[in-house]
Amino acid sequence: MDGCLEYHIMRIGLLSDTHGHVAHTLQAVDIFLDRGIQTVLHAGDIGSTQIVEALAGLTAHFVFGNCDYDRDLLRFAIREFGLTCHEEFGDISLSNRRIALIHSHDTSRFLQTCQCGDFDLVCYGHTHRAEMHHSGPTTIVNPGALYRAHPHRVAIADLETLQIEFIDL
Repeated sequence: MDGCLEYHIMRIGLLSDTHGHVAHTLQAVDIFLDRGIQTVLHAGDIGSTQIVEALAGLTAHFVFGNCDYDRDLLRFAIREFGLTCHEEFGDISLSNRRIALIHSHDTSRFLQTCQCGDFDLVCYGHTHRAEMHHSGPTTIVNPGALYRAHPHRVAIADLETLQIEFIDL
């Protein structure tokens, strides 16, 4: 053994389409923290730097959506809070799982990502509808939205089992 310890994250929070709605995002953060979740993936349409700030206490990964108009400002805020911006596509490795993070407004890129078989998990947004399905070995999940969705919803992914739990705010 070389003395290095690999940190395994067993469960992660998934959210999308916050569109700048801070109150709903803070509710989601409370849910994640209550369940011991420290790592969160945001699948785009962040909407404002206040959303980035709301997630600053966690390890958060972001991609941009089609409604993220001021990307320079969002990119700056993400960097200032020590979080990770993946631009429009995230290829993330956590707990021996390869995860794609994408908003899905680029339909051809989204379909290619889902069908390539390279990812254990694909997390996406854009439709404002929570859903989960499989494409071969890949679990594909939209956690729902925190704006223009009833109910407002997030998800938790268990990286060991790839089970998805949807949670209404």
